[in-house]
Amino acid sequence: MRPPITAQGSAAPARGAGGAEERPAPCRHQRDRRGRAHGDLKENAEYHAAREQQGFIEGRIKQLEGELSHAQVIDVTSLNVGDKVVFGATVQLADEETGEEKRYQIVGDLEADIRQGLIAISSPVARALIGRHAGDVVTIEAPGGTSEYEIVEVSYG
Repeated sequence: MRPPITAQGSAAPARGAGGAEERPAPCRHQRDRRGRAHGDLKENAEYHAAREQQGFIEGRIKQLEGELSHAQVIDVTSLNVGDKVVFGATVQLADEETGEEKRYQIVGDLEADIRQGLIAISSPVARALIGRHAGDVVTIEAPGGTSEYEIVEVSYG
């Protein structure tokens, strides 16, 4: 099975990879020049650090390209499933105990970022939400303990 990714998420790594290709190169060249100015390149730590960093960046770009080539891109805006929670849904949850509300979008593993409210489809929260509807109360078992949330709203796009 091909890993899912949203259309928006499939564009984000490409932008990040393009930026990584463009930005570090001048920095690397500047470090190379500084390293050469310090003398023999065989024993120059700055030069070797610049080369190592460039190799890491190039490896990360190849990794992202490989993962994206195998992913199944899903356009979330074209889904018409009503208030049912499926991949790509943005879900507003209310904690049953505190009333605190949280908003998450269920995305592919490659694009998950909890700081931006993007949770992986393989996460315990997403697994508990998939297939449910607005108004349902779900029990989420996570490493931090068990919590109950009401699904306040489900939206797409």
